[in-house]
Amino acid sequence: MTAPSICPVAPRHPRLALALGLALTLGTALACAEPIGLIKVKTGDVQIERQGTRSAAAVGTPVDRADRLITGRDGSVGVSFADSSMLSAGPNSVLVLSQFSYDPTTREGNFEVALRRGTLSAISGKLVAQTPGSMKVRTPSAVLAVRGTEFVVHVDAPAD
Repeated sequence: MTAPSICPVAPRHPRLALALGLALTLGTALACAEPIGLIKVKTGDVQIERQGTRSAAAVGTPVDRADRLITGRDGSVGVSFADSSMLSAGPNSVLVLSQFSYDPTTREGNFEVALRRGTLSAISGKLVAQTPGSMKVRTPSAVLAVRGTEFVVHVDAPAD
């Protein structure tokens, strides 16, 4: 009795087998991606836009890379991250979580957000303590490389 083949496509179509294996690996990696932060505080209207779909945010909701946090007229949200950084967005804000990577052993990585409009207050964490400038905040008119511990940024809504 012969053992069943694990990938019966491989002998005839090695490129197809390689492509399928790569697609499955990437799909699994994306599906199992670790959240980059957690909503700790929320008041009023707060939405998370993820891959084009909006949903209501709640305390305890994980946030992922590329999520867009949108606060309403009465909304505000506070998010904590693995390096102990904390971000808070005030009313009428749009904040994009562009990049976050953190190695707890070396305390190295990078952190980038984009404030499209509204107010952002931040307390930097272990990334900035280890590597000043590793946290960046992009606005429509500037890029701030964070070297200190606490700051506030405000971006007016674009004129119509």
